[in-house]
Amino acid sequence: MGFHDTLNRSWRRRDSMLCVGLDPDIDRMPEPLRGHLDATFEFCRAIVDATAPTACAFKPQIAFFASQGAEDALERLCAYINESYPDHVLLLDAKRGDVGSTAEHYAREAFVRYGADAVTVNPYLGTDSVEPFLRHEGKGVVLLCRTSNPGSDDFQSLMVDGAPLYTHVARRVADRWSALGECGLVVGATYPAELAVVRGIVGDLPILVPGVGAQGGEVEATVSAGKDAAGLGMMISSSRAILYASSGEDFADAAHRVAEATRDQIRGAAVC
Repeated sequence: MGFHDTLNRSWRRRDSMLCVGLDPDIDRMPEPLRGHLDATFEFCRAIVDATAPTACAFKPQIAFFASQGAEDALERLCAYINESYPDHVLLLDAKRGDVGSTAEHYAREAFVRYGADAVTVNPYLGTDSVEPFLRHEGKGVVLLCRTSNPGSDDFQSLMVDGAPLYTHVARRVADRWSALGECGLVVGATYPAELAVVRGIVGDLPILVPGVGAQGGEVEATVSAGKDAAGLGMMISSSRAILYASSGEDFADAAHRVAEATRDQIRGAAVC
């Protein structure tokens, strides 16, 4: 089963478009795990177990592991998710992008070493840098399009041939790269108007939507702008608001409560 089919099944089985971001900050570990030799893995595993009933996908951010020298913890976490929750999408947030020969090694890192269903990729180097990811049959390539950070305007909104640059990315993904493999796009919840524009360009392709929660994106505006014809179509990502809902013994229960509330808010907005 490929990325699109796995995601569709997960959306429908849980009636959820919530994607839980796994960004383990060693300085924000809950009190029970501080000083623990395997704190990063234990923390993320507890969060996964607590939020799995409410989520369609998990999105570990590779930099949070690599900066700690905790790639082994990420490998074990990915293996745990694949074994324990095989019908959830495992999306590695790596934002890779390089020349073709190097891109192939990045693709193997994501899909072979970590066993991800999909990986985020920077499209800036063009088709030959994306093709190595697309050649991995059944795997998803989620291209940066209109990102949630304030500085994204520096380039993504520049007018090119009468249209913003991010719309050219969306059209390239929809019209060309999707013919080569299973694609999605990244559009931030902080830009709902642009999200609606991208949805209009790409049809029913899945969209990863970061920026809900700590970054200030509004759920109702996001769902209204980004849902597909079936009222689905998105992986709406929340990380810090869920991960650090509590720093005490109840951190996993608190994460579950916030994830459930976010899932319910998304669900309610989708039927409006």
